[in-house]
Amino acid sequence: MEIIPISDPRFAPYGRAAEGFGLSDFLSVLRDTPMPEAGTCYEPSWPALEELPAAEALRDQGFGGLDIEIGFCNGYNSKLTCLEYHRSSEIDIPADDVILLLALQTELEEYRLDTGRVRAFLVPAGTAVELYATTLHYAPCGVGRGKGFRMACVLPRGTNLASPQVPAVGEARLLLGRNKWVIASPGTPEAEAGAFVGLHGPAVELFA
Repeated sequence: MEIIPISDPRFAPYGRAAEGFGLSDFLSVLRDTPMPEAGTCYEPSWPALEELPAAEALRDQGFGGLDIEIGFCNGYNSKLTCLEYHRSSEIDIPADDVILLLALQTELEEYRLDTGRVRAFLVPAGTAVELYATTLHYAPCGVGRGKGFRMACVLPRGTNLASPQVPAVGEARLLLGRNKWVIASPGTPEAEAGAFVGLHGPAVELFA
C-alpha cells in the first residue's frame, strides 16, 4: 500500500495540518503517557494534557470554544480492524511519526465499505492534523514493524463515552459510543463487542 504524506494534495478531502497551538510542552507530557506492552490503549480524557496552555488554544482555535476532551491512543498497530467517524472534526497530535488509515464517509454504500478504498497517510511527529467529520479513521499505525506510537486525540467532550440507547436501525446500528459510529471487520474484537460489521474486501496490513 502506498503511504502518502499529508503534504500531498490527495490528503485534502480527509483533513489538513493545523498550526498555532504551541505544542512543545504538550508533546513532552504526551511522551510520558502510558504505553501498553502490546496492542493499543485509548484514554478519551487525560488531565495532564487538558491542564496545559495548549489545551486552551486547541479549544478556542481548534473547536471554536466548544468544551473538549484531550486523551491519547498509544501502542503498536499495523493493520485495519475498524473505522469510525464522528459528527465533528478530530485533531490528532502524534509524538511519533504515525500512519493513519483513512476513508471517506461518502464512499460508504449502505453503511458498508470496500477496504480497497482505504488510503494510508503519513503524519510527522509533532504535527497537529485535523480529520474532518466525514473522514473515517481508527487507531494509527507505527511506521515500521514493531514501531510504537503515542498520539493525542482531541474531540468534543463526551465523545467515545457510553452510547445513548436508541433503536438499532439505519445508521444507529453503527453507534458504539457517544458521538462514535463504528464499522468493523468480521472476527475482530470490536465486532465481537457488538460493532456493526461493514468492512469487506482485502485485508489492510502494513509491514506484514
